[in-house]
Amino acid sequence: MSTDGQRYSLNGETMGTRYTALFYADAGIDTDEIGHRLAQAVGRVDQQMSTWKADSDLNRLNAAPEQQWLSVPRELATVLAAALRVSQQSSGAFDIAVGDLVDAWGFGPGEQTVTEQAPAPTSAHTRASACAALMVDLQRHQVRKRAPLHLDLNGIAKGFGVDELARCLEGFGITRYLVGIDGEMRARGIKPDAQPWVVAIEKPRRGVREVMGVMELGDAAIATSGDYRQWVEVNGQTYAHTMNPATGAPLRNRLAAVSVVAASCMLADAWATALMVLGETEGPRLAQERGMDALFVLHDGQQFKEISIVGGQLQAHIDSRAIDSPHEREPR
Repeated sequence: MSTDGQRYSLNGETMGTRYTALFYADAGIDTDEIGHRLAQAVGRVDQQMSTWKADSDLNRLNAAPEQQWLSVPRELATVLAAALRVSQQSSGAFDIAVGDLVDAWGFGPGEQTVTEQAPAPTSAHTRASACAALMVDLQRHQVRKRAPLHLDLNGIAKGFGVDELARCLEGFGITRYLVGIDGEMRARGIKPDAQPWVVAIEKPRRGVREVMGVMELGDAAIATSGDYRQWVEVNGQTYAHTMNPATGAPLRNRLAAVSVVAASCMLADAWATALMVLGETEGPRLAQERGMDALFVLHDGQQFKEISIVGGQLQAHIDSRAIDSPHEREPR
C-alpha cells in the first residue's frame, strides 16, 4: 500500500484516557476496519495490564499463589520482562512491585483517599522487589512469583499500548504516522510535504495545560513522567503519584518532569519513570552514561530549569511551529 496520500485521524477511549492515530494513506482505505483493529489492540493491553479491571490478567497474577508457574498472554509476558530489564539497568529505580504503595496513597482503583495523615513509608528491606521475586519465561509465556507481589504496570503499559497502535498501522502497510495515548507518542516517517512530526513538551504546571517547547519526532517514541498530573494533598503538603521503591513513599526531589526518547514507547515510558525516581543528579548521570535522549525539567523557585541529555537527536525548545500533538493531547 502506498502511504503518500490522504491524511486520516482516528481516536477512541482506552486506559481511562484516549488513544489517537494520525496517518497518511491512499484515499479510500477502509478506516472502519483500521479503527476496529486499533481499538482491539489497545483493548487487549488494557484487559491484560490494568489494575482497574478486576478480571485483568495482571490482577489474576497478583492474586495467584507464590511458587507456581502461571500462563499469561504473550503481550503481558513481554512487558513484564522489559520491566525487569529496566529495573536491573536502573538499579531498582523502576520497580513494578509498588502496587501496594500506589493503593495506600489513594492512587489505585480502590476507594481509599489520603487527606489527613500520610501513610508510613515501607522499608525497601521489608518489601520484595519485582527483580528479586518475579520470574518470567518468555518462551512459554509463563510467570512465577517467589514472594507475594502487588504489581502495577502504570509506568510501562501505556507506552506498550502506543507501540501496539504502531504495529497495527504497520500491519496495514502504513508507514507515515503519529500515534499516542495521552502524552506518550510514537512516530514513523515524515509527512508528505517532507516535514517531520512535531510534538509538544508540556509545561509541568499543575492545573493548566500550556506548551513549554516542541520537538521533532521521527522513527522514535517519546514518553513523559511528571509530578503535575496526579497528586494528593495531605495536611497542606502535596505528594505526586510516582513511588520511590527505595523509600516506600512518593517521590521527594526537585524534578517536575522527565521526557525520554527511545526506539519503543514501552521503553521510553519505563525509563521516564526510572529517571524521575533517580532525581536531578543521578537521573541525568545515568541517562548520559547510557547515551539516552532525555529532557529533565526541575523546579527552580517559581520557574523551571531544563537539563537536556542528547545521546541522539533530542531537541526541546520554544517554537512557534504548528504542533501535531497540541498539549500532549489528541493530534489535530
